[in-house]
Amino acid sequence: MAKGDSGRWRVAPGTKVDLGEIDTRSTDGAPGDKADTQEVVEGLHEELAGLQERLYAEGERSLLVVLQAIDAGGKDGTIKHVFRGLNPAGSRVVSFKVPSEEERSHDFLWRAHAKVPGKGEVVVFNRSHYEDVLVVRVHDLVPEKVWRPRYEFINDFEANLAAAGTRIVKLYLHISKEEQAERFRARLDDPSKRWKFRTGDLEERKRWDDYVGAFEEAIGRTSTDHAPWYVIPADRKWYRNWAISRILIETLEDMGPQYPPAEDLSGVEVV
Repeated sequence: MAKGDSGRWRVAPGTKVDLGEIDTRSTDGAPGDKADTQEVVEGLHEELAGLQERLYAEGERSLLVVLQAIDAGGKDGTIKHVFRGLNPAGSRVVSFKVPSEEERSHDFLWRAHAKVPGKGEVVVFNRSHYEDVLVVRVHDLVPEKVWRPRYEFINDFEANLAAAGTRIVKLYLHISKEEQAERFRARLDDPSKRWKFRTGDLEERKRWDDYVGAFEEAIGRTSTDHAPWYVIPADRKWYRNWAISRILIETLEDMGPQYPPAEDLSGVEVV
């Protein structure tokens, strides 16, 4: 694959983010229409799995993937379609929900730090430490003087992880308000998906503009060279899957994991 393809979605450090200027239905760079792109993605699964296997075998570095989105943005779908085929011995998905009593008794980064990848692992955060500058902000759960300094705490936390050998990729799945409504309707109409819908989702939807503002500032304040944010147009799920697959492959190729050298096997015979 061509190098540098992820640049179209990457947020440069210091950028003032305006999500309204980014087309949620964009298919920029896709190898073709939906069918063509889905066929390409099938090949990317094998490529991604091969790179992950090398990272696991090397056992020296790790990859942390952070997924964030507005409700119905496609986090679960991304995990299901992009990360299938990875070796489960070297990969994990961590879903962050409402903090437990134990988690609330520690600083806001404690629960995230406990779940970061060990050497050789790929870990996907389904929601993350960013909830503490998103939902906390939108719902006014703590004063601004508490949540605003957290941007710098997050930057320091991620810099520490990077210094220890963890590559960080942060993905914001960017959907439109209209697309969110369509996905909510689809959940209501499909008995197999109805369990995913909560009446509280509609109350959260009323705070759409507040969430967009919170995401814009969080992304702009915390996209760094060592932990970049990527804004992925995600109305079209097939394009989302292709874009994220390419970002992850490009990241792992840049890391260049290698199988460790075999021990001296001269004279060894299996009997």
